[in-house]
Parts: sequence; structure tokens; C-alpha cells
Amino acid sequence: MKNQINSFEDLDVYQKLCKLHLEVSALTQEFPDFEKYELGSQLRRSSNSAPANLAEGWNNKHLNIYLEGINRAQGEIQETRHHISIAFKKQYVAEDKYNYFVQEYNECGKMLNGLKNSLGKYA
Repeated sequence: MKNQINSFEDLDVYQKLCKLHLEVSALTQEFPDFEKYELGSQLRRSSNSAPANLAEGWNNKHLNIYLEGINRAQGEIQETRHHISIAFKKQYVAEDKYNYFVQEYNECGKMLNGLKNSLGKYA
């Protein structure tokens, strides 16, 4: 039996997005100096915004606000994927690392869809 969810921190998708943010943040430290504060900054911010949007909407008395937080998190995932794609095209990210991030963020998107669908029954 799964543990009860008492906080946004208990959500598997939140934990996974936080882990990915830390990995993305470390990756951007390997970018050329001029990109650490351009593309790297955008990557760090978008990768952090996805779990932050889940946290922001958590336990709101209006379910539609939490659903909007989930939608914003999905948008941040897409933005992060875009920035990682650009970093890959600029050869700042190895292909295996790029594929890893695409796969992981795709999985997070599916997890968010599942969360949204399960909550949508109550909206």
C-alpha cells in the first residue's frame, strides 16, 4: 500500500522534478562562462519552476487553482526541454545526457497528466 500523501513533497512527480532540477543545475555549471548566465540561467529557472508550481498550488481551497499550477508545471517542463535541446544543439550537452533528460521530463509530463486527471474528477 502506498504511503498517504500529506504534502506536495510526498508526490513522486515533485520529488522527481526536484532531482532533475539539481541535475540540470549541475549540468549548467559545465557550460561556457558566457552561457552560465544566459542559457544556463534560463535552464535553471525553468527546471526549478516546474516543482515550484506544484508546491504553490498545493492544498489551495480552490481545486481549479491547483489544476492551473499543474498546467503551469507542464509548461515549465516544455520550456526546460526546449532549453536542453538548444544546449544540445550548441554541443554543451552530450547526446546520452540529452536523451536522459528528454526521457525523464517526458515521464514527469505523463505523471502530471495522471495527477491532473485524477484531480479533474473532483473539479
